[in-house]
Parts: sequence; C-alpha cells; structure tokens
Amino acid sequence: MPTPASLAPDTRLISLQSRLPSVGTTIFTVMSALATEKGAVNLGQGFPDFDCDPSLVDAVTAAMKNGLNQYPPMAGIPALREAIAAKIASIYDHRYDAGTEITITAGATQALLTAILCTVHPGDEVLIIEPVYDSYVPAIELAGGKPVFVQMEVGPNGYSIPWDKVNAAVTPRTRLLMINSPHNPTGSVLRESDMRALSDIVHNTNIAIVSDEVYEHMVYDGARHESVCRYPDLAARSFVVSSFGKTYHVTGWKIGYVAAPAHLSAEFRKVHQFNVFTVNTPVQHGIARYMADPAPYLDLPAFYQRKRDLFRDGLKTSRFTLLPSDGTYFQCVDYSAISDMPEVDFAKWLTSEIGVAAIPVSAFYNRPKDSCIVRFCFAKKDETLRIALEKLARV
Repeated sequence: MPTPASLAPDTRLISLQSRLPSVGTTIFTVMSALATEKGAVNLGQGFPDFDCDPSLVDAVTAAMKNGLNQYPPMAGIPALREAIAAKIASIYDHRYDAGTEITITAGATQALLTAILCTVHPGDEVLIIEPVYDSYVPAIELAGGKPVFVQMEVGPNGYSIPWDKVNAAVTPRTRLLMINSPHNPTGSVLRESDMRALSDIVHNTNIAIVSDEVYEHMVYDGARHESVCRYPDLAARSFVVSSFGKTYHVTGWKIGYVAAPAHLSAEFRKVHQFNVFTVNTPVQHGIARYMADPAPYLDLPAFYQRKRDLFRDGLKTSRFTLLPSDGTYFQCVDYSAISDMPEVDFAKWLTSEIGVAAIPVSAFYNRPKDSCIVRFCFAKKDETLRIALEKLARV
C-alpha cells in the first residue's frame, strides 16, 4: 500500500546553527587514521600501549561481582573521596574536606568543562596560555566566554610563560585563568617562581583558577610538582583537576576528580549533577581500594623517566633537536635541521614516509603557529619506542 504523501518522511535537512562552528576533525583523529593507514608507529595520541596493573582490574571486577553496580552518590563514593583527600594532604600538605571539597568526575575533560560552565558567564574573559590542550577553548565558547590568548615563549631551554604578558592581558572582565602543569603538549613544568608570579597576578582580584594537573605524578629529575594546593592563596580560588586515567594507565576508564574549596565545589556540583550526574560505581570502588597502596603513583616518576631517557638517548645522534621534557609523557623536538615544511605537513610526511606518527604543536594554538616543532608520546612499551627510534634515526 503506498504511503500517503502527507505521511511521507520529510527528507529535508534540519538547519542548526552550530554552537561550535570552528570545530572540525581534530588533528589527533587525522594523525591516528593516517598512522593506521600507513602502518606507522603511533607516537601521536597520548595514551599507553601497555596494560594497567592486573590488581587494579581485579579490584574493579571484585566490586562488580559484589553487586556494587548501582548509582553511587552524586559527588562520588566517600571511600574514594577520602583517599584523594588523604593523598593530597600527604603530598601537598593541603587538606580538603572529602565531603564538601572533592568531586569524582568522568575524566578530566568533563571536569574541565564543568569547572568552566559553573564559573564563566556570557561576556566573561578567560585567560588561556598557548599552546593549549584542545578542549579548553570549545568549553569556554559553550559557556559564552571569550578566550584571551597569551603565547608561551620557546627557546633552547624550552617553553616558559611570560608572566608580564599574562598580567598585561588581565582586564576587569577577566573571570578565569587556566593553567596546566605538567604541560601538554610541551612537557614543561611550572616552578615555584611561576606560582609566585601567578599569585601576584590574581592577588586582590575576583579571578578564579582552573589548574589542570592530570600529569601531576610525572615530574622528573628529582623536581617536585608545584600544585596550586601547595599555595594557600591559590588553592582558595582554584579548581584542581586530576586524572586516574593518566596515573594508573587506564585512559579509557574516563575517571578523574576535582578538588576545590567548599563554596566553589558547591557551584561545580550544581552543573556536575546535570552534566553527568555521577560516575561509574565499580571503578570508583576499585580505585579506592587500589589507592590504599601509594606506591603506584609514588613510583610513577621513575617509571616514566626511564622511558623518557630511553627515547631521548635514542634521538641524541639524530637531526632532531630535543627540547626539555621535565614532565608529562611527551617529548617535543625541533626538526628545523631536517626540513622547513609546516608542522602539519611534516607530521604527515613523517607518518607516511618514515613510519612514525607525531602531533604538530601548531595544532595546539588558536591560530596555527609554525615553529618546526612536533610532539611524540613516550608512554609506550620499550619495544614500541625502539622500533620508532630505528625509523627516526634514518631521518
């Protein structure tokens, strides 16, 4: 029986005005697809190619088998929040109330979005330090805020923040300042002098801070991670974001947390409850149990420093110039002695012709800036790194 014309589906496209008109396919998707197509070693996207500790999987499995599979409290199970508060107090000597100041999130990206949405109103300005992780700007735009960009400076000693330029960018409309240390993509870390400079800038202002510290346990050469938690004046105005995915090699689990003073956490949770409401129950219980032993995160700097050193040693005789990698699991290199190609083109050439995928650092700028620098990820098995190094040595 033919369908009456009046009931036939309307195949015309619904017209939507995009909330994120400038967002397209990310460079990570492009480079990973190219790496797969060419059979290249993928040192582009930032995740391990090795497994997590089997005892962590056992702890989560046990939680599932014990029936811990229904909704947890909106802010997260008490045992996990208490473990986080104890860890922060032990490492950074700052005490958060587990009940009112720690919130479990569906990874760091959700934490960042929620912190921005609860803080930024239409017309507010948010200071962004470039190069910058790619979720920051879209989140600010969704909140109706205006990102204001200050570029890091780069030289033989690596990347650094020009705090005088950050200070000059502050206006009466500045509502939020976002920092990231250890820093993705550059591998730089903030030092005590940086934190003092930041403190001077926000002193006697109404500027909140989002401190992205997902690589907090990956700081090398005996240095300490300078969390905003260490500085009471900064902690009082900050949302501190961290990630179990990065710390425990389980990026696909998408679980992290935010620590913030009670009045900031209260606003954070208002958005959180309607954003994601709450987070995977058995994973929370498994991680809470696993955190009873601090060794996995206390030993992480040595674990990744060995991989960093293996990778850097393998490139010492190459034509790449190594930039400092003081934190994270990323290594940036200057390829200007090899080619004058734009970074995106060089990364694609490296993937297609040499067989190693990298990420152009220009992708981390609002307006692509070519500095002849690409980023490699060394969170890989030693055999993966050695295969990549053999290929890179021929460039």
